Amino acid sequence: MARRDELTDAQWQLIEPLFPKPPKRRRKGRPLTEPRPIMNGVLWILRTGARWQDLPDRYPPYQTCHRRFQHWVKTGVLEKALKALARQLRDEADFDLDECFIDGSFVGAQKGALRLARPSGAKARSSWQWQTAPALRWPYTSTAPARMKSSSSRPRSRPV
Repeated sequence: MARRDELTDAQWQLIEPLFPKPPKRRRKGRPLTEPRPIMNGVLWILRTGARWQDLPDRYPPYQTCHRRFQHWVKTGVLEKALKALARQLRDEADFDLDECFIDGSFVGAQKGALRLARPSGAKARSSWQWQTAPALRWPYTSTAPARMKSSSSRPRSRPV
């Protein structure tokens, strides 16, 4: 039985045909891991926004998940799977996929820095587009918006 935060059997049956079947026997190396636990690990990363190294032990090694994630993105398999799951969610739960909310908050932290100090322009990009760009990289979006000019027209002062 799948965990609450992983794909259900019905969801997996919907997207399973999209994934290439692993060969029964490889000549060299370890046998390929089945795609379902890897997809669950990829979904965990996408949902939490955590680093690949922080993937819990219940999933295959993060290197395997990341490598397969890259391959699925390159071949378009991940996009098709996410769209199929989104369509099922729309049809069964009556969700409106045209409406979404994105939390693009970003706080730069530096050891020993003042709590309310702003990061310098060299260390962090200041426009909201750069702060929300990672969240906009979903199948239903085309590209991240272009960076806008700073609202300040005067040049930045340089320390002497």
